[in-house]
Amino acid sequence: MQEDIQAYAKRLKLSWVREHFQEVEASSQEEYLCKLLAQEIEQREARKINVLFKAATLPKEPNKTFDWKNIKLGQGLSQEGLLQGAFLEHQENMIFYGGVGAGKTFLATRIGMNAIYKYGKRVKFYTVASLANELLDAHEKGTLTKLFKKIEKLDLLILDELGYIPLHKQGAELLFQVISLCYEKRSIIITTNLQFGEWNHVFGDPVLTEAVVDRLIHHSHLVLFGGDSNRMKESFLMNQTEKG
Repeated sequence: MQEDIQAYAKRLKLSWVREHFQEVEASSQEEYLCKLLAQEIEQREARKINVLFKAATLPKEPNKTFDWKNIKLGQGLSQEGLLQGAFLEHQENMIFYGGVGAGKTFLATRIGMNAIYKYGKRVKFYTVASLANELLDAHEKGTLTKLFKKIEKLDLLILDELGYIPLHKQGAELLFQVISLCYEKRSIIITTNLQFGEWNHVFGDPVLTEAVVDRLIHHSHLVLFGGDSNRMKESFLMNQTEKG
C-alpha cells in the first residue's frame, strides 16, 4: 500500500506527500487529507519562491535597517508603499537619483526582495552595463528574441548604476528596446547618479536619450537620495513635491 501511495503521488507530482505522508497525524480522514494537501501547497510555494529568488540575481542585501533620513519622496509615495511595491500594480516606474553610496541599490534590492517573498513577483536585477553586454551577446548569438521573452515575463526590472559607464551605440539601442518592451506593461527601477540632462553621456545620442527619458518618466515617480536637486525635479515633468 505504501509503495502504491508513493507511486501515485509521484505521478501526480506531489513530492511532499510522497515523502512525508506517514508523518501526518489527524483525527479524521478529512483532517488528514486537508493537512496533507496544505503541506504540499506550502512546500510548492516555498520552492517557487526559491526559484524566483535565484533567477532575480539580486545583490547581497546589507544586514541593517534602511535609513530614510535623507530620502525625499514625491507626492503620492510613502515609505511603506514603496517597500511593499505598490507601484507594481499600476506598472509604474521608479527613478532613484543620488550620489554614490546613498542607498539607491540597497532600497531597490529591498523592494525586489519583498516583491518576491511577499507577493511571488518575478524580478530581475542588472547593472545597466551588464544588461547591455548581455543584450549585445544575445544579438551576436541570435538569441535576442529569447532574452526579450524572459524580460516580458517579469513584474519588476531593476537597472542599477545608470551613468557609471557610457554605452556603445548598439548597446544603447538595445537597452532602449528593453525599456520600450517594459513600457506600461511592467515596472522598472532605475538607479542613477546623473540628472536627466546628463543621460546623453550614457546613451550618446540626443534623440535616443530623449526617447528613453520620455518612456521612463511617464507613469513614474522620483526618489531623491542624499539631498534635493531642483534641476532634476524640473526635468522630471511630473510636478513632484517633497514629502514632509
